[in-house]
This record gives sequence, structure tokens and C-alpha cells, in this order.
Amino acid sequence: MKAIVITRPGGPEVLEPQERPAPEPGLGQIRVRVRASALNRADLHQRMGNYPAPPGSPADIPGLEYAGEVDAVGGGSTMWPMGSRVMGIVGGGAHAELLCVNEREVLPMPQGLSFEESAAIPEVFLTAYDALYRQLDVGIGERVLVHAIGSGVGTAALQLAHVGGATVYGTSRSTAKLDRARELGLVHAIETASPDWAERLEALAGANAMHAVMDLVGGDFLRGNLRVLAPRGRLCVIGLTAGNKSEIDLGMVLRKRLKIIGTALRSRTPEEKAALAREFSQRVVPLFDANRLRPVVERVFSFAEIGEAHGALASNGTFGKLVLRW
Repeated sequence: MKAIVITRPGGPEVLEPQERPAPEPGLGQIRVRVRASALNRADLHQRMGNYPAPPGSPADIPGLEYAGEVDAVGGGSTMWPMGSRVMGIVGGGAHAELLCVNEREVLPMPQGLSFEESAAIPEVFLTAYDALYRQLDVGIGERVLVHAIGSGVGTAALQLAHVGGATVYGTSRSTAKLDRARELGLVHAIETASPDWAERLEALAGANAMHAVMDLVGGDFLRGNLRVLAPRGRLCVIGLTAGNKSEIDLGMVLRKRLKIIGTALRSRTPEEKAALAREFSQRVVPLFDANRLRPVVERVFSFAEIGEAHGALASNGTFGKLVLRW
């Protein structure tokens, strides 16, 4: 099979297509012929040597999500017949033509979507769904602040929160991205190129108005997050593009009785991942079938253009997802 291989830590030039032996599915696994895979920031960090693959995933083949067809079934595997159109999230190895995965972590592709569209779903919509409804427990009528609204997870969270009856406030450093988010239904947009974003949010919504915050940025955004949260508000930290350190006002945490949650999908146990996959399949995939949700694809590259795709994602100029296809 063909695979994209990280030959050494470095820039996009260290990525090379190579021939590798085809993997064979083990007990309880299926093998997927990957037709498309999306690109994530974790792939950039892995390429640079800053984000090693978890145990059980190939150390030198990146890729966290896939869409394709089942082309082999391992012993004891009964959930997915040959030829099933499937998608999913893995710890690594999805930037290859063939991929073996635990059958319990696999998702059905939505009806009517292409492989390229489906490849843009698993990482961002699973992350957003888990954060909004399993971690933050967002309810109908609540106000939710989503940072980096133009990112893949941000565009997914915007749609999922709307479907769930929440009011979304979205931030971005780019006014162009905020304009595009408005096309997805964002009404309350806050530009964060200057540090007074919390004041401008309060001018829109009032003081202490956010019931929940999805923080995809980290760093000093923590101070503003605590400031705008309502009493008994909840903060979920998902990304750290602005840094992993910040001062925290513990007095405010105590006075408002705030809850701060950290989350990551990659480090979860197989049992946790399987439970999330089944819940997502039942509750969210039908919303794609009904055209109430849609993946946001900025551009589709061929795997031969992997270096260009990495450069595009690193530029921070993309809206939604970048997808790769064989």
C-alpha cells in the first residue's frame, strides 16, 4: 500500500509517499480502504516531532481520521460487512491506503455524502459533540461561547449548538472567518485580534452571561473566559494554540462556583472511544442524513500534495477542514 511517511522531524519536506506492507485485521478489527482523510493540527505537531503517536499507532504515518470502504474483516468481527462505507477517528496511520481499526470505534458514513465530505466529519464533530453535550452539558436556551469559530471544531460546534437549541457567540482573529461563520448561522461575532474581546462580548450579551465556553485557543484567553462566565458556568479547554500557561483567578472560580474541564480524544481508552462512537452514530449521524448538519471543507488536496496541504493548515488562513484523497 501507499502511505505518507514522516522520514524525520522537520518541515513539510520530510513527508514522503512510500510503499508499506498491507496491514491485516486482527481479532475484532476491520480493514478500511481509505479513500479520503482530513488534516489536523496534530499531524503538523507529529511531523515536527512534538506529538508522538500513542501506543498501537504507527510512529511515522500520520492521520487521525478517514473515510472509506471495508475491504477485509478480522476474526470475531461482525458489525461491518464487506463493502460498508465507513468513517472514523484513530490515533494515527490514516494517511495510508489501508487502515485496520477496532470495529467498535467505526462510524457509518452519512447517506449522500462523498468520501471527501465524510472525511471532514469524525475528528471535529466528535470533539465538538463530546465537548458541548458530554462535558459541558449544554442545554436548550443556554448561551455558549466558542473560540476559533472558523476552525474545523469551531464550525462543527456552531452547527451542533444551533441544532441543540443553544445561542452561540463565536470569536476569531479574522473578520473574514467571522463573515463566513455568519453564513453558517453565527449571529453574535466577536473579533479577538485585540485583547478587549471580553469587554466587547459583555457589550453584546451583558456581564456574566455565558453558561458555557469552548476554548480552542488556551493561553491568556483563560482570564476572559472566567470573566464572562455566568455563576456555575462551565469552561472546557480543548486547544492550546495560544499557549499552555496562564494565570488563574481562583477567587473568581470560587465566587462563581465555576467548573473547568480539560478534554482530549486521543488519550482515551478503547472503551471510552467505542461508547462515544456508538452515541455519535445514533444521535448525530442522522442529522447529516437529514441535512441539518454539514461538514465544512475548505479545499481538497491529493496525497501527492501533502506538503502543500501542511503549509496551508499552518498558515492559519483556512476555514473549516482541509481534506486529502488518494
